[in-house]
Amino acid sequence: ILAKILASQFKQGFAIALCSEMLLKIFRSPVVRRTFATNGHKQPREPLIVVADCKQVRTILMNDPKRFNGWTEEMLRGIKQIFDAAATDDSVKVVILMGRGPYYCAGVNLSAVLTPMPPQKLHDTIYKMNKQVFDSFLAFPKPIIAALNGPAIGASVTTATCCDAMLMAENATLSTPFARLGVPPEGCSSVHFARVMGPESAQRMLGPEGWVPTAHEAKELGLCHQVVPGGDEGAALLLAAQTLAESWIEQGRAHRAIPVPLSYADTVGDVEAARQVVEEYMAINDEESRELARAFLGPKFLQGQRDFLNSKGKKLPAAVFQALLLTRPVWSRFLDEDSDVLGMFGDVLGDKPV
Repeated sequence: ILAKILASQFKQGFAIALCSEMLLKIFRSPVVRRTFATNGHKQPREPLIVVADCKQVRTILMNDPKRFNGWTEEMLRGIKQIFDAAATDDSVKVVILMGRGPYYCAGVNLSAVLTPMPPQKLHDTIYKMNKQVFDSFLAFPKPIIAALNGPAIGASVTTATCCDAMLMAENATLSTPFARLGVPPEGCSSVHFARVMGPESAQRMLGPEGWVPTAHEAKELGLCHQVVPGGDEGAALLLAAQTLAESWIEQGRAHRAIPVPLSYADTVGDVEAARQVVEEYMAINDEESRELARAFLGPKFLQGQRDFLNSKGKKLPAAVFQALLLTRPVWSRFLDEDSDVLGMFGDVLGDKPV
């Protein structure tokens, strides 16, 4: 699937056609198909994640197109397990992360990740989960290429922008609707976005405007390494990512290099500088994860989820958020001081501390 597809011996058009055919074969072959998640059903199903290796490049294909490759607990656990295995596998030099279907990833599927629990436990769970998701990308010791085959939302955007390179199909977009959801930026975007594309564009994406850049706009901003024409179920995108990965291997590039302006740090050419940026971003992720956990218990987020679920006709889940909102003056008294969102965002949200 992931070979350069003999590109040095055949025309690129033939290589893309062959790659398309092999993309279909991968889902039928028990040899290359592996999954790190099960659903407990007796009937077999397509794996949530497909993994394939070629020429020291490991491609991770998120394979849940019916749910837009949303990050459920299964999906997140599977990706982490694959990352952990690749980190210690000397035969793997570069990792590619890609989605199958019309979407790259719709972000974290909250309804599939969070279950009813006491507010304090919910706060701690959100903090640990969010921190772990981004730490698994930041701490991964080898280069990562995010190949966005379609629209990306939320955490799938912020993780992709912290990869060594982000390739985008022409139909791909970047949506970070944090302000609309009533939560602060995450995935180091509070710092990384402004650092890469300037504070004005960062505010447009992260603030109330909720600007959603196209692939070509992302390229102009410096977020995207390459825009790849689509229409072939991701074959051309996969070929471009594989080609880039092989070029890095030939150059001897072996370490993670979060893309930041050279004026800030040469993360590609200076291993120590790259390590320091990773450490800085992990500290930023820790603080952002704490703020996110606080915000999840705040009235603005609860109201937003209630209204969103009502708009989708999901009355029962909406009623749960309504109940949490109405009873917040009671259960918020039992939160640790660090968990009290009103203490941090009360002035912004227009609420008085309980």
